[in-house]
Amino acid sequence: MRIGLATFEFKNRDILFNLSQIERGVKEASGKVDLLCFGEAFLQGFDSLCWEFEADKRIAIEQDSERMNSVCKLSKKYGLDLIFGYIEREDDRLYSSCAVIEKGCLSYNYRRISRGWKEYLLTDDHYKEGDDVVEFIYKGNSIMLAICGDMWDYLEMYKTNGLIIWPVFLNFTLEEWEQVYEVDYAQQALLCADRVLMINSISHETEPGGIGGSFYFINGMIKEKAEYGKESILIVEV
Repeated sequence: MRIGLATFEFKNRDILFNLSQIERGVKEASGKVDLLCFGEAFLQGFDSLCWEFEADKRIAIEQDSERMNSVCKLSKKYGLDLIFGYIEREDDRLYSSCAVIEKGCLSYNYRRISRGWKEYLLTDDHYKEGDDVVEFIYKGNSIMLAICGDMWDYLEMYKTNGLIIWPVFLNFTLEEWEQVYEVDYAQQALLCADRVLMINSISHETEPGGIGGSFYFINGMIKEKAEYGKESILIVEV
């Protein structure tokens, strides 16, 4: 099974641009991978919310929305399955979620369990977290989803013998990555699973600078990693 980790730029509150990035990634990866993965909240951008519900509900999307359908159409057209993070709306509730698209259909929807996606001192009850871990079988492989702080705050819930796919958004500097966080995240990954794919995005709108940082961790070590600060698709065989 071949999986692509898309270290691509997003723009906050620019869904059309971010959709075009997904489309570009799909075209580039078509025929090369079975599954293409993007980072946390990629569709709207990690810093797309202002923590005022009436404004934020307009940028969030529902599972059956036209925006979601457009991603499903890309999956079907190019014969490529997808995982990507997005801000989800269900009725009057907002979530940081992760969609799994298989053969042009939304097959699984995971909602982040940890609260670090939001400014929780500013938010009200409209901003929610999920309760359930999502683990599914894909091409004979057991896959579990986690989003960013989930594997730090709720470690016991994510222990698995299968593969973890871990969309995040982290904006460490190059020095911080190389001196501290590469090792920290590899070791944290091992506390949950022997094999973990972590996907991070690039953002030029975030201080001190979102330079990416996507990895294939095996047994707490870096097996493969994407180049920092450069858009790329890291293809791994798992």
